[in-house]
Amino acid sequence: MTHPELRVGSARTTFPFSRGLLVESLVNAGASAPVASAVSRRVEQQLRLARRTLVSPAELKALMVEVARDVAGPEVAQAAQAQTPAFQDIFVTAKKGDLPFSRGVLARTLEDAGLSGKDAYATASVVDVRLRQQGVTSLSAEEIDNRTEAALAERYGEHLRLTYRYLRHNRGKLGVLGEGSSVPSPFSKGILVQSMLAAGVTPDVARKVARVTQRDLRGRDDRVIPRHEIRQKVEALLRDEVGPDVSARYRLLRVIRRPPRPVIVLLGGVSGTGKSFLAAEIAYRLGIARVVSTDSIREVMRAMVSPALLPTLHASTFNAWEALLPPGAPRPEHPDQATLIAGFRDQVQQVSVGLSAVVQRSVQEGSSLVLEGVHLVPGYIRADSYAGAIVVPLLVTLPDADEHRRHFESRDTETAASRPLHRYMGYFREIRAMQDELEALARQYDVPLLDGLTLDESAEQAVDVVLRRVLIALTAEERRALLGEDHADMTFGSS
Repeated sequence: MTHPELRVGSARTTFPFSRGLLVESLVNAGASAPVASAVSRRVEQQLRLARRTLVSPAELKALMVEVARDVAGPEVAQAAQAQTPAFQDIFVTAKKGDLPFSRGVLARTLEDAGLSGKDAYATASVVDVRLRQQGVTSLSAEEIDNRTEAALAERYGEHLRLTYRYLRHNRGKLGVLGEGSSVPSPFSKGILVQSMLAAGVTPDVARKVARVTQRDLRGRDDRVIPRHEIRQKVEALLRDEVGPDVSARYRLLRVIRRPPRPVIVLLGGVSGTGKSFLAAEIAYRLGIARVVSTDSIREVMRAMVSPALLPTLHASTFNAWEALLPPGAPRPEHPDQATLIAGFRDQVQQVSVGLSAVVQRSVQEGSSLVLEGVHLVPGYIRADSYAGAIVVPLLVTLPDADEHRRHFESRDTETAASRPLHRYMGYFREIRAMQDELEALARQYDVPLLDGLTLDESAEQAVDVVLRRVLIALTAEERRALLGEDHADMTFGSS
């Protein structure tokens, strides 16, 4: 049974209920992580039993304190009562009005002072936790800066505190003007670093190039810089630091972020191979905003079509074969390969209708997309659905069966058994047989395999494949327009 969405806020502004924010609040109040998780689960249970769909931050805090007193004890409850919880905004009074305090914004400022991204965010989090533990609900921008200075002095010493103070009073804003845009956007060193990391640049070199780029840009009289000038500068610095191949890879990645045609990445694979995490990482590295799971498409279709009409649609891919058994026929403990694949193929063909609609919408909007799911089977893809896009199919596999089992065990723990381990283990033989079938089809249709790699290795290999496929798919005119005459004959990865 699907629960109605539970939201926090007022009739005017709301956001989805998050147990994670409750856990964070309780940990800030002195609870251990397991106790905080237990309290947050009970709070959610009580809200759902009361059939609440909207709860105010004040009501949520009161309920959290009440449950914490029962589960975690009076000391934690008292500290939780005194604090500003993580699900309530702390407002900063500035010239432009009251704005919510943001750890991310503060962290980016701290990076400018010389901290690494990790240390900057950790320091911003210290400031945030202390404000909340003290029950602060609003303060001035000056007070935020003073508290940040104190945290820097405590963690890193007087030199960094004085560096931050200097930057406070000498903040120079850089604007970046994109092609075809008349409104500049703020220059972000963090975004620049991320774009270089996706191109295979090591973190140290990426940060160095970003710092040099920012320093040189700040030395200009013009505070609004065309984006192509920044790109040219970064490419030149990368050529000097790591060579022409990485510089060319960076240029091609910039093309993928603004492609002449939508890039559709198809990430297939059976249950338990880590497709969802990998899809999110690939999308992040390529700057693709949309990630869609074929499971979500299937759920929408299930809501519209009854099990009596399409029984295989309402099963899982690994047991869809059961829906094809004649009425009254005995159910074997395990199907033969032909029966298993027949049920699987039947569901894939049904879900492909919804897949085609999602892809066609992306093509019409000109937006790139990462699709992930078991239904993305090599050879089953309807080519006409992808006309007007650059399609890159990939298949995630786990050759080692024991490692595959460990993936299911880990997922069972991380999702609090919402995807029960025993169900997948009961059909593990079928899942492995389906993987064998997908691998054979992938080799037949020249679909690259991402097999048995870490998340970083798989994402790196996937980005490599996407870059190569996009470069091959570009027409001569597109190459000249996007890469320039000097790079129109680029062959990615050549020495």
